[in-house]
Amino acid sequence: MNKDTNTILSANNITLNYQARSGLLKKFKHTALKNVSLNLYNGETLGVLGRNGCGKSSLLKILAGIIRPTTGQINVNKHTTRSLLTLGLGFRKDLSGRDNAILSAMLNGLNKHDAMQSIDEIKEFSELKNFFEQPVRTYSSGMRARLGFSTAIITNVDILLIDEVLGVGDTHFKKKAQTYITNKINSDQTIVFVSHNLEQINSLCDRVIWIENGIIKSQGNTQKISQQYEQFMQRL
Repeated sequence: MNKDTNTILSANNITLNYQARSGLLKKFKHTALKNVSLNLYNGETLGVLGRNGCGKSSLLKILAGIIRPTTGQINVNKHTTRSLLTLGLGFRKDLSGRDNAILSAMLNGLNKHDAMQSIDEIKEFSELKNFFEQPVRTYSSGMRARLGFSTAIITNVDILLIDEVLGVGDTHFKKKAQTYITNKINSDQTIVFVSHNLEQINSLCDRVIWIENGIIKSQGNTQKISQQYEQFMQRL
């Protein structure tokens, strides 16, 4: 794929601290990201590797504009639209698939009118049929995955951020999801792609960033960084 070298988004010295109460008089502090800087180029697919809890999902939420970093800056043109594709964003188990789809679509960047207009498309892609009108608490995990993926892909944005979603649902739906994402990646869409699957990373990504303990341990050539990460994981 021919990629544009123009920067569409930059993150400069991003740090994210969490604080929560762990007891009556105790507070728990955690630094999810530490001075992370990166550039995202127009039309590229940037892969993000790292173990569970390393900060990958926190980074995507910051890049998507869902949460603000404690320190540092995200620089992006005010007209650039972003969406985070993560399953079940905003789902409430007591609401129907239809109502959850509307709420999730709005969290993914659509206004209420456009979210309502997208419902028929979401229902068709999810293949939930009559279950679309039933409470999400009655859904199997595979059905929730169908609804989450179908809702998330509707938004037409400049930057699509994908958080570990290609292993969802049954075999049929996994293939459908994989085909959709592959077509997006092979287009001019700018994508940030989080996955533990090195085969997917190697086949889909132009560059890779490896995050370990909230910092960028290495970044650059996809094959090289993937090999470094695989060797690291084998030593654990």
